[in-house]
Amino acid sequence: MTSLISIGGATAPTASPNPIGTTKASLHRIADSKGWYWGTGRRKTATARVRVRPGSGEFLVNETPIEEFFVEDRDRKMLFGVMDKCSLKGKIDVRVNVLGGGVTGQAGAVVMGLARSLFAYDANLEPALRDNGFLTRDSRKVERKKYGQSGARRRFQFSKR
Repeated sequence: MTSLISIGGATAPTASPNPIGTTKASLHRIADSKGWYWGTGRRKTATARVRVRPGSGEFLVNETPIEEFFVEDRDRKMLFGVMDKCSLKGKIDVRVNVLGGGVTGQAGAVVMGLARSLFAYDANLEPALRDNGFLTRDSRKVERKKYGQSGARRRFQFSKR
């Protein structure tokens, strides 16, 4: 597929960024040179880059075991819930780099990144991931504080006199 670019009144055909016969979705389902499948997740202000590959079930977040990084039980349950729904617990190695936000935002970002990387690993997992809401971005963010107010919506106390 080619497109036309106008340069000084003349048009010149250019090559498409995607090779013929491939789509963006199929390009992302290819493992890198070391066999990792990548996925990126975001929640609030946290961003997680997740890699998965077949292995023994090792799960590291920022080079530390998941039990040490996410100390809350609910966060670990969310993460292991993704692998339980796909029946991959103990069958894949997961490496995560997460930064920004707080603990809850980071856990949500890792869940989404894990789901996206599992989808790249095996496209047949999409119905299970989508039905459980793992591939859906949670777009809620903190509303900014407005001037003349004490918070985003809270006003200063009104005094008549």
